[in-house]
Amino acid sequence: MSQQSSIAARYHGPRPWRPTPLAGFSLALHGALAIALVVSPAAWPWIIAVVAANHALLTAAVFMPRTQLLGPNVNRLPEAAARRREVALTFDDGPDPHTTPQILAWLDRHGAKASFFCVGEKAAAHPEIVREIAQRGHSVENHSYRHSHAFACFGIARTSREIELAQELLARLSGRAPGFFRAPAGFRSPLLDFVLSRFGLRYVSWTRRGFDAARRDPRVVLERLTCGLVAGDVLLLHDSSPVVLEVLPRLLEELVGRGLKSVSLPSVL
Repeated sequence: MSQQSSIAARYHGPRPWRPTPLAGFSLALHGALAIALVVSPAAWPWIIAVVAANHALLTAAVFMPRTQLLGPNVNRLPEAAARRREVALTFDDGPDPHTTPQILAWLDRHGAKASFFCVGEKAAAHPEIVREIAQRGHSVENHSYRHSHAFACFGIARTSREIELAQELLARLSGRAPGFFRAPAGFRSPLLDFVLSRFGLRYVSWTRRGFDAARRDPRVVLERLTCGLVAGDVLLLHDSSPVVLEVLPRLLEELVGRGLKSVSLPSVL
């Protein structure tokens, strides 16, 4: 494979970055306040107060995982997929040597496809599982390299490095460049969409989540995932959680009973 082909295999073409109204307003506000500080230094207490208020608003948006305030955010499948009775099962925080192979077996039994948002470090430790995910027809997506809970606090350079390291590794192991990204814990930085645009990645959150990484009662997790479940939903589970092995068989049966089909994200987006 030539160097140019190798690079193409790791990255999608960059997409134009268009700041959201909130991001555009924040950028313009900081510029205007910088000028105001030069023109009227005595106004610095008011300027600091306005900056603090703006940062408080941005911080609040960080803790709203399904919001569009910080950039495009796929939290449901397109209407065409919903009309086909499709949903998307997504798994975070793997691969896990104990649970991921069993998840793959259950998906095979039901003819279901899914998307696995893999952590780079774990993928490096278990490359054979990443290859198996791809070989069975599921998609391997980017969930950062180290899965730091401080990810939303990183600057542009460190955010880019986290995404790029995972992108290169996952593309090499799966044979396909990830096209989607989900932030650790779902907390996205106000700077994230700018970085994702450089890699041609789209951000994905979810419609409903089971909190299987925190809950130990499979009945509660299943109820959270299925209560109000409709075609077009994006469901979030974790293949790092043992309880998922009790939830997934019941969830797959529930999908069949409702006439729903699980598909991978690249097949519908």
